Amino acid sequence: MPNLYFLICGFFCIVMIVILFFSKKRIDSKETKIYGFMILSSFLDIILVISELLICYFNYNSFTHLIVALLNKIDLIHYIFWPTLLFLYVYYITWGDTNRYEKIKNFSVGIDIFLVLIEFILPIEIINNEGVMGVAGIATDFVFLIAAVYLFAIIVILLMNVKKIFKRKYIPLTVLVVLIIIAMLVRISNPTLIIIPTILVFIDLIMYNTIENPDLKMIEELNMARDQAEKANRSKTEFLSNMSHEIRTPLNAIVSFSNSLLKEDLSEKCQEDLNCIVSASSNLLELVNGILDISKIEANKIEIVNKEYDFEEVLNHLTSLSKARLGEKQIEFRTKFDESIPKYLYGDSNRIKQICINLLTNSIKYTNEGYIEFKVDSVKSQDVVRLIISVEDSGIGIKKEDIDKLFNKFTRLDVEKNISIEGTGLGLAITKKLVDLMGGKIVVQSEYGKGSKFTVAIDQKIVDNPVINKETNILPELKMNFSGKRVLVVDDNSLNLKVAMRVLEPFNVEVVTAKSGDEGIDKICMDGNFDLVLMDDMMPNKSGTETLTELKENIEGYKIPTVALTANAINGMREKYIDVGFDDFLAKPIEEMELKRVLNKFLK
Repeated sequence: MPNLYFLICGFFCIVMIVILFFSKKRIDSKETKIYGFMILSSFLDIILVISELLICYFNYNSFTHLIVALLNKIDLIHYIFWPTLLFLYVYYITWGDTNRYEKIKNFSVGIDIFLVLIEFILPIEIINNEGVMGVAGIATDFVFLIAAVYLFAIIVILLMNVKKIFKRKYIPLTVLVVLIIIAMLVRISNPTLIIIPTILVFIDLIMYNTIENPDLKMIEELNMARDQAEKANRSKTEFLSNMSHEIRTPLNAIVSFSNSLLKEDLSEKCQEDLNCIVSASSNLLELVNGILDISKIEANKIEIVNKEYDFEEVLNHLTSLSKARLGEKQIEFRTKFDESIPKYLYGDSNRIKQICINLLTNSIKYTNEGYIEFKVDSVKSQDVVRLIISVEDSGIGIKKEDIDKLFNKFTRLDVEKNISIEGTGLGLAITKKLVDLMGGKIVVQSEYGKGSKFTVAIDQKIVDNPVINKETNILPELKMNFSGKRVLVVDDNSLNLKVAMRVLEPFNVEVVTAKSGDEGIDKICMDGNFDLVLMDDMMPNKSGTETLTELKENIEGYKIPTVALTANAINGMREKYIDVGFDDFLAKPIEEMELKRVLNKFLK
């Protein structure tokens, strides 16, 4: 019975492998499918062989002789299929050509079926000598010949890819092929020594732990998928950044020239047309900004930049902007701000503004009559104030079943009814993401046909002793005159240079232009008498950042205020440009108030 001891050990081992493999989640790949068939084949084989030994040892007679012969035939058939599976496994992990693999697999299965039919016809000899059992005869020799052919094919594949043999994945596989050959030679020389089933189980165990452990394979596949997703996200972000630059460049010209013309003495019809152009440009700019923001959020590259800010100024800015966006709509715009809110707070004021603007813009879009109420309450706790911002309107409202879809990107509700309302469905999706990033909460209350109320709660730190360098946003309404000041504008786009000259014209500054970084460096080196440099960043050959770096390296004590004037206006770019050495940042299209702020800061 010594054979039985080996087989029982092999039985418990294969049971453990089967349970581990099929109870865990795994990648449904060809490799794992083949391996699954291999361990099931080994499991059935070891049960068959144990059954044969027990029958021969306890109750061997003429009837059970036939049963043992049949069981041995099935067992030998297993030794046709198992080498086939190992061959297909090695073939696939080596070349991985799915189409060629399918052809090889179909051919091998067809050949195996034909060989099985032959195997059933060939005679088998049962050896049973005082409990020691074995098989011999032509059927046995035939099976071992087939197995030898498959093993030879496996060795050829390994030798054709000899460099891979020394890789971690292939070293155990090579050793296992050698073990199978040794086991077959031992079995041929001594038919009563039944060790092949246990050897096959040992091979299955080694393969599970070192070659194709399903858990490790799944992790590898997930890592590859993650890397591909991150690469796709990076490509998408780069593409959108470039598209932002390309779209903002013509927008800069449209908005700037339109705003300049609005100040001219034109007919009422021309003024109306220009207002339509400015409005359409603003909508297009809002679309570009929304797509860029959602892209940054998805790529986990959106940043919350905390710093001291004046909350009163934020509220004043939001109120002015919202009233301007109401246009000709006869809507009562109400504001109610808690007077106990501290004036100076610490947090990301730009994101607070963005959240409020998105909610206010949404209400303005979907409210045609009645009112919009912008309300801010607060709850203080030691050095933190919880801002409770609400925007309530008497607009069209939201159906109860649609509220869950409200924060999905590119989703617009009641499209047929609201087809005339412009928008991308990104504003509320971005708002929800930003609120989550800032550790806040957003709640929606709505009654269809009667209106909606959005409430946001966000914590901000209270600043008792502000150190911020406050710049007033309320710039003089009088015409700002900077006669005698010289401004150098560096941009590779002729249209942008023309726009810059047009928007700077009302301020009476002398404008000098340069169409490249190198030309800008030459003009500063030859005539350094400039009071301000407005420099585009995304220029060919030498970017604005590279140009500024070269200026600081070549000109000792370079102190001319240099402002990044760029269409690369993704959120967070201001901080990036200041970090690399620029003194400030102006986004294209150029906003009049921002331009006034920069000129007042550096030319006053």
